[in-house]
Amino acid sequence: MTRNPEPTRRLTTVGFVALGAVVLSSGVALAEPSESEARERYEELQEELSVLNEAYNTAEEDHAAAEEQLEELQEQLQEAQDALDDRSERISSIVQGSYTGASDSSFGIFFGGDADSALQNIADVDFISTGQQEMLADYVVDVDHAEELYDSAQSTEESAAEALTAAEDAMTQGESALDEQAEVLEELGGVDPTASTASTASADSGSSGGTAAVSGDVQAVLDFARAQIGKPYVWGGTGPDGYDCSGLTQAAWAQAGVSLPRTTYDQVNAGTSVSRDQIQPGDLLFFYSASSPSHVGIYAGNGMMIHGSNPSKPLEEIDLASYWDSVFTGAVRPG
Repeated sequence: MTRNPEPTRRLTTVGFVALGAVVLSSGVALAEPSESEARERYEELQEELSVLNEAYNTAEEDHAAAEEQLEELQEQLQEAQDALDDRSERISSIVQGSYTGASDSSFGIFFGGDADSALQNIADVDFISTGQQEMLADYVVDVDHAEELYDSAQSTEESAAEALTAAEDAMTQGESALDEQAEVLEELGGVDPTASTASTASADSGSSGGTAAVSGDVQAVLDFARAQIGKPYVWGGTGPDGYDCSGLTQAAWAQAGVSLPRTTYDQVNAGTSVSRDQIQPGDLLFFYSASSPSHVGIYAGNGMMIHGSNPSKPLEEIDLASYWDSVFTGAVRPG
C-alpha cells in the first residue's frame, strides 16, 4: 500500500529556519559590550545554532523521505503505464475482432488523444460490451490516480529540497555569528561559557548515579562515545568521520542494539524519563527545551557528559557544572 509522503509531517522546518535566521540577524552587536554581555550573547547564539542544526537534521530527513517516496511512486506510475499498454493491446484486438469495418482512421479516433476522450468515444459505440468498457474505465482510474500521487510527491520533494537549502544557509549564518561572537568574547578577556570548567568533576556533582555500575551494553555505549572524542562536529553527521550531537547519541546507542531516532526532537521520547538526581551513565541528557530539546549528550558518570556542541569544537567530554546544568531540561534512559 502507498504510504503518505513523510515530509508533510514537518514542513514547519521552514518556519524554524526562518525564525532562526531572523533571531540571528536581529542580534546587533553592542558598540562596546561588557564581558558579561558578550558572554550572554554567545550563550544565546549557541542555543540558536543548536536549534538550527536540528532544523537542518529534520529538513535532511524529510528530503530523504521525499526522494524515496518519489522513487516508489515513479515505479507505481510505470507499472500503471505498462498496464495501459497491455490493456490497449487487448482492447485493440477486441475492437478489430468485433468490428471488421473499423478502418485505421476510425481506430485512431477511438484511441487518439487522452485516456478520458478515448473512453468516451468508445462508450459511444454499441459494439463494445459493458465489461470491455469497465476494463478501460479501471485503467483510466488507475493511471489518473498514479499520476496524481506522483505529481503530489514531486511537489513535496521540491519543497523539501528548498527547505533543506534554507536550513543549510541558516546553519552557515549561525556558525559565522557564533565564531564572530567568540572572537568578541575573547578580546574582552572572557572564556567560552559552554566549555568544561574542570578536567574532572566530583562524584557529588548533582547525580546520585555518578558512580553506579553499568551493564555491558551501557559500557559499550560509553566506550564507543569516548572513542569518538576529538572527531569533528559535522552538520547532520552520523559518522564515522564526524557527528553532530544527536548523530553521536544515535551511533553510540546502536552499539547496545538500541535504534534511536535521528533527531533530538524524537530522541527525547525514545526511552524512560529520569530525574536529574537519578541519571546514570549512558542516559541521554537534553537541553534548552523540555518539549522540543535542540541539544543532547550522553551522561558519562561523575558529573561528566560526552557530546558535540558546535562546528568550532570537536566532540568532547566535559563537566556539567555551570552552563550546561543551567540549560538542562530532561533526561531519558533508552532501551
